[in-house]
Amino acid sequence: MLRGYLKVRDTCSVCNETLSHHRADDGPAYLTILIVGHLMAPLILYVFTKYRPDPMLLATMFSVGTVGLSLFLLPRLKGVIVAMQWARRMHGFGARG
Repeated sequence: MLRGYLKVRDTCSVCNETLSHHRADDGPAYLTILIVGHLMAPLILYVFTKYRPDPMLLATMFSVGTVGLSLFLLPRLKGVIVAMQWARRMHGFGARG
């Protein structure tokens, strides 16, 4: 469905369904922030209270983890949003023409 990192193809390479109707906008970024924040906030609190690492080490570890998880989730969540729009026939996906 995706060409490159976040660019949605104009048509599906398997079934030739037109994908140009999608309106993902800021949804994938919002969901990525929501998921990563809810995973990392309790984890950083737990690691800090349990192990008391050096603050620079803690900041470095969680910065790398946050960026890595965000880069992993973003294209997948964009695919989920486009797929949900297709399944619910939103934004012109249901029009036959």
